[in-house]
Amino acid sequence: MAASAVQATTYVRVEKDGSKTYSDRPIPGGEPVEIQPAQGYPAPPVPTPHSPQQSPEQQRVLDAANFQYTCALTPRADETFQNPETVTLAVQLTPGLRPGDLVNFTLDGATVPNEQNLTSTQLQYPDRGAHTAAVKITDRSGRSICNTSTTFHVQRAGTNSPARQPPRPTPRPAPVRPPKG
Repeated sequence: MAASAVQATTYVRVEKDGSKTYSDRPIPGGEPVEIQPAQGYPAPPVPTPHSPQQSPEQQRVLDAANFQYTCALTPRADETFQNPETVTLAVQLTPGLRPGDLVNFTLDGATVPNEQNLTSTQLQYPDRGAHTAAVKITDRSGRSICNTSTTFHVQRAGTNSPARQPPRPTPRPAPVRPPKG
């Protein structure tokens, strides 16, 4: 089929403004032109996962070397918390966490303890202000396979804030005494 397309005659006509009109059918005022076939290049064969060139162990190492997680960190970017007791840092991974991979959370550059290597952790009574949370997941060799960060905000009422003042007692009306007389 490709050979017949290459063999087809092409016609060209030069218009009054100098532009050219091409057609695969004869056109009034057109002349047949010879078009050279496009240069082709055969692609090299792609090795299959179980090709004879690689042993299963070599393929496992190659797969591990190219492995990456799709990861997302919560809280969402610029999320704001009002007077929170806790804020949860969590990483969602696709695929799930592999055995041997290490999860390292940081908050404002300081490591957040994660002895059980969980994909979430709780921050107790975070300070007010903007915070940068990050997660880095590394494989057994220490190669980073997920690295993402987010910024969130904590708002707390100040000590002089009206929201922190005890309610003022409502003044009681003075008793009404009948006039003397």
